[in-house]
Amino acid sequence: MGELHAASRYIGLLSLSAALLEALMLKFVFKRSYDWRSGLASIAVALIRSVNLFVPVALALPGAYWLQKHRLFDATSLGVGSWVILFFGVEFLYYWYHRLGHRTRWFWLSHAVHHTPNELNLTTVARLGWTSKITGAYAIFAPLALLGFSPESILTAYSLNLSYQFWIHADWFPKLGPLEGILNTPSAHRVHHAANLEYLDANYGGVLLLFDRLFGTYTPEREDLPCRYGLVHPLHTYNPFKIALHQFGPFLKDLWSARSAREVFGYFFAPPGWRPDGTGETTEDMRRRAAAGKQQVVVTQEPAPATAA
Repeated sequence: MGELHAASRYIGLLSLSAALLEALMLKFVFKRSYDWRSGLASIAVALIRSVNLFVPVALALPGAYWLQKHRLFDATSLGVGSWVILFFGVEFLYYWYHRLGHRTRWFWLSHAVHHTPNELNLTTVARLGWTSKITGAYAIFAPLALLGFSPESILTAYSLNLSYQFWIHADWFPKLGPLEGILNTPSAHRVHHAANLEYLDANYGGVLLLFDRLFGTYTPEREDLPCRYGLVHPLHTYNPFKIALHQFGPFLKDLWSARSAREVFGYFFAPPGWRPDGTGETTEDMRRRAAAGKQQVVVTQEPAPATAA
């Protein structure tokens, strides 16, 4: 894994340079405000997260070496075809890894960190959770080892998938015409990072939006609905420790308040915002209340029936 670590450092340096160039461009060319402290906070989160490079592959991908040893067949013998299989395999599993990161609270504890910036720019890429490798999140990629791929090659393919996603965190990039809805573009990813109720839980793909279309989670960006970035309840801090760990306090508080095994299970594996009495703030809860509110407004605004003369 030494080569992967070296490549990660090289990519990190290039990414930092690109993020600085973007900041200068936004400030002096587009004449836009730029939150330098937020950008520095993201870099601080990334620097502390670099300790993850020392987490063993066996821990990041539990069981993958055993699965490779008992593989069903060896796809690596297919030449170029093996890379195609690995690409689509990682893309498919990344879709579900990413979707679970939003729809399962245990994994949201780590993934929420990436959604804390209240603006979208290239430094957002650096703001990743510290605990992903130790919460079992990467285990979803382990089945690829049954096709004969080594854990190292799986992680490399996953890293390349993430590398593609660097440029799509630019909120100034225009829509890309016929590529929208096919590739994961800046426009599609703006929707993914938006906290607007209409945009929540959408566009989970890495390089492609194929599986978003297949499983009904693709949402295009609307001209009439500007994206509001950040969490549903915005986090206002530049402290990297608060940014990286802010979800754990409420999570532990909810576990302490649980009165049954069902509630404990719900606080672990139900969507973020879940409450046992149905009064929480999951996406479904908020949309249901919003729909009920609209219906009530429609009812109260109906004109009174005309009376006979």
